[in-house]
Amino acid sequence: MKKWLLLVTLVALTTITTQKVSTQTMHNIKTTHFGTGFEHYDASYMELRTGSNGEMFNCQWKPDNVAFHNDVMILKIDSDGRGGYTGGEWRTRDYFGYGLYQVRMKPIKNTGVVSSFFTYTGPSDGTKWDEIDIEFLGKNTTQVQFNYFTDGVGNHEKLYDLGFDATADFHTYGFEWQPDHITWLVDGRAVYTAYDNIPSTPGKIMMNTWPGIGVDNWLAPYDGKTPLYGYYDWISYDPF
Repeated sequence: MKKWLLLVTLVALTTITTQKVSTQTMHNIKTTHFGTGFEHYDASYMELRTGSNGEMFNCQWKPDNVAFHNDVMILKIDSDGRGGYTGGEWRTRDYFGYGLYQVRMKPIKNTGVVSSFFTYTGPSDGTKWDEIDIEFLGKNTTQVQFNYFTDGVGNHEKLYDLGFDATADFHTYGFEWQPDHITWLVDGRAVYTAYDNIPSTPGKIMMNTWPGIGVDNWLAPYDGKTPLYGYYDWISYDPF
């Protein structure tokens, strides 16, 4: 009986270990420091998005809307020349888990648009939808919005008053993601912490700028102004 129990235990442990390994090797998950300025596009670890998210994203993602100039990445919202709009999205090829994420940026000031820095993984990656957001709503850039999704469940929005206009100069924004909480930071100072139903799945680091549609209560109506530019100086990740 003891030998049988031991065998069952070993089989169970082997199964658990295999599952953990297969999950970890599904994607390249970074466990060391990562950081980059934006001197140029490097396809070895960067991706530029094409296509569309649909729904509230009133644009097609175009690689041409991502530019690198004077060590700054510029994400553009523009007209597609046919009555529609284009946006820019940059993301990592690798995935990242718990740790400190930071960005130094200046968002777009204009009603109806979003400038963002976030982590994301979802069905397109073969995982559940987990996401942690820093979003600037162009209608009021004296505020920043924090949010997160766990297995597709969001509704954790928090608007924080910055005390300055984020478009006037570069500032550093970030979040510390741990298993039991997320703490958001502005210029290195902790300003808000969430504890409920925290996401757990490693995701890609992403940034994008886009105009909204059908979300006027959230973003205010987009006035169609183009081109619009968001500026990103650098990003970094440090595991705990």
